[in-house]
Amino acid sequence: MKALVAQQLTGPSGLAYLEVGDPVDPAAVIIDVGAAGVCYPDLLLLHGEYQMKMEPPFVPGMEVAGVVHAAPAESGFTVGQRVSAFTLIGGYASRVAVPPANVVATADGLDDAEAASLLGNYYTMYFALHRRGGLRAGETVLVLGSGGGVGTAAIQIAKAMDAKVIAMVHRPGAIGFVESLGADVVLPLTEGWLEAVKQNTGGRGVDVVVDPIGGDTFDDAVRALASEGRLLVLGFAAGGIPTVKVNRLLLRNASVVGVGWGEYFTRTPGAQAEIGAGLGALVDAGLRPPAPVRFPLTDGVAALQALADGEIHGKLVLEPVMSACAKNRQPVMSACAKNRQP
Repeated sequence: MKALVAQQLTGPSGLAYLEVGDPVDPAAVIIDVGAAGVCYPDLLLLHGEYQMKMEPPFVPGMEVAGVVHAAPAESGFTVGQRVSAFTLIGGYASRVAVPPANVVATADGLDDAEAASLLGNYYTMYFALHRRGGLRAGETVLVLGSGGGVGTAAIQIAKAMDAKVIAMVHRPGAIGFVESLGADVVLPLTEGWLEAVKQNTGGRGVDVVVDPIGGDTFDDAVRALASEGRLLVLGFAAGGIPTVKVNRLLLRNASVVGVGWGEYFTRTPGAQAEIGAGLGALVDAGLRPPAPVRFPLTDGVAALQALADGEIHGKLVLEPVMSACAKNRQPVMSACAKNRQP
């Protein structure tokens, strides 16, 4: 089979599209991959900077959707069934072996790219907002870095949970995309952004901050919190790991809360089922990710470099076999997605 193999820990440039052996594991669900999601931790892994360390050569890719090729009888999955899965590793390939506990049935009405889009980012953000942040209907959520995959999921899930959303955009070209997600207010992440947030909350501040950025914005993100506000730490895309001035937390009865979905998932039996049930209810109620940005697996190096360069709005997916509609990297139209044209 074909796979995108990390041969060096030099970022996207260290990847190569190669022939590799088919996965063989009688205890695993073997999935023919229709789409593999790309997430920010993949980039960290390719630089050797992720908490999970891998020595080359290895096949990255933590999220896939496709069709069951083979499955143990006791797994509950059947050949030909459409499924989605957290692979943790190995997803950038035409076929992957996954523990049955990591596999879920794909919801009707979603193509593989959409289903893959709902995995890492949407599971993370439902876990963040529901379990870690305790978001309540009517509260206000501030989303930093709203043009990326995590930000997209944060906006959509917060709105689905009946919250008001203020979205911060640091790339002017992403404003239209973020507005299309349903954010109540979209503001540029430029000097003076904190005052703009305060003006849009009547001076009160926000109940929850979603922060995948860290760096220099962190102190102002704490200042943006209302009384009993919660700042959710999801990552450090800006590069710097900030420190907390705890007197500000004391004065506002505020909290800074770590969000490590991967850590929770690997250590907590039933985590996927727990979070998946809540997210699934939102999907059943109409939640859909925006059209994913699709690249063929053969162009994986260029795709991941585009993500690293901030050129991707929303979710990036790699497709081992591109549909006729997606050859020019355009979103697959609904008719094509329904027919799953080869």
